[in-house]
Amino acid sequence: MELGISTFVETTPDIKTGKTISHAQRLREVVEEIVLADKVGLDVFGVGEHQRQDYAASSPAVVLAAAASQTKRIRLTSAVTVLSSADPVRVFQDFATLDGLSNGRAEVMAGRGSFIESFPLFGYDLNDYDELFDEKLDLLMHLQKSERVTWSGKHRPAIQNLGVYPRPVQNPLPIWIGSGGNQESVIRAGLLGLPLVLAIIGGNPLHFAPLVELYYKAAEHGGHDPLKLQVASHSHGFIAEDVVTAADTFFPSTQQAMNTLARERGWGVYTRSSFDAARSFEGALYVGDPETVAEKIIHLRKYVGITRFMLHVPVGSMPHEDVMKAIELFGKETAPRVREEVFRWETSQ
Repeated sequence: MELGISTFVETTPDIKTGKTISHAQRLREVVEEIVLADKVGLDVFGVGEHQRQDYAASSPAVVLAAAASQTKRIRLTSAVTVLSSADPVRVFQDFATLDGLSNGRAEVMAGRGSFIESFPLFGYDLNDYDELFDEKLDLLMHLQKSERVTWSGKHRPAIQNLGVYPRPVQNPLPIWIGSGGNQESVIRAGLLGLPLVLAIIGGNPLHFAPLVELYYKAAEHGGHDPLKLQVASHSHGFIAEDVVTAADTFFPSTQQAMNTLARERGWGVYTRSSFDAARSFEGALYVGDPETVAEKIIHLRKYVGITRFMLHVPVGSMPHEDVMKAIELFGKETAPRVREEVFRWETSQ
C-alpha cells in the first residue's frame, strides 16, 4: 500500500486574511511540502497541471524537478498531465529529464483534465476531445517503449524513425491513467495494461469497487497480469491532532473552492452539512485525526482494492503551516497505522 499527497497548487484568496499569495510563493511552498513528505516517509507526491489564474502549476514536471535534488526516495508524478492538449514528445522528454534528476522516481499521470482552458490556449478544438486523448496516449506509449519512434496520427505531425532523448532511468517510464470514474477510461487503462488512478471525491467510495473489478477484468482480457497492476485513489482530505480541529480548519477553503466551481458549472451550493456528510465513514472526504483517516484508508484498501492512496491537500488555499502539519501527521502517524494493518490483512489473505 503506497501513500502520498497530491496538490493543484491553488492560489485562491485565503479565507482568514482575504489575501491571495503570488504564484511564485505558492510554488516555493509546494517544493517545501514535497521535501517534507519525503522526510516523513511518504511514497509519492503528485502535482496537477492547470492553465488558470487560480492555479500556479502549469508545468508539473518543472515543479517536481525543483524538489528532485532535495529528496531521496519519494516518487514524483503529475496529477494529472492534460495529455489531450500537450505534445507527447515534450511530455516524455520532460518526465525523462525528471527521472534522471531524481534517479528513477518520475511518473506521468495522463488524463483529460477537468478544465478546458488548455484547449484554446494551445490551439485545439474541444470537438476533438476524446480523439485527441486516444491519439496522444498512443504516441506517448510508443515513446515509452522505444528510443526510436515511427508514428503517424491525425492531430500531430508524423514521426519517421527519430530518436527521443533523454532516455529515462526507469525502463519503462511509468504512465498512469487518471480517471474521474467512467467505465470507458477504466476499460482503456486495463486493456493497455496501465496503472489506474480514480478521482474518488464524492459519494460512497465503495461504489468504485465495481470499476476496479472491471479494470482488472479488462487487463486480463488484454493479456496483462492483474497482480502486477496498481489502482490508486485521489481523494480530498486533511489531518489534524483531533477530528474537530481538522474539520473546522479544512472546511472554509474547501467550501470556497467548491462553490467557485459550482458557480462555473451550475452545481448546487456546497454547505457545511454537505461537508460533514462527506467526512463520515461512508463519505469520500478523508478529514480527521490520524487514526480516523487511517481507518478510512484501510477500509478503501480492503473493500475497493486501492493499492495507492493520495491525499489531496489543500483544496483551495490554506496557510502553508497547516498543510505542512497535515503532511507531517500523515507520514508519522497515519501511514504507519495503514501499512501495519494492510500488511497484516494481506498476509492473512
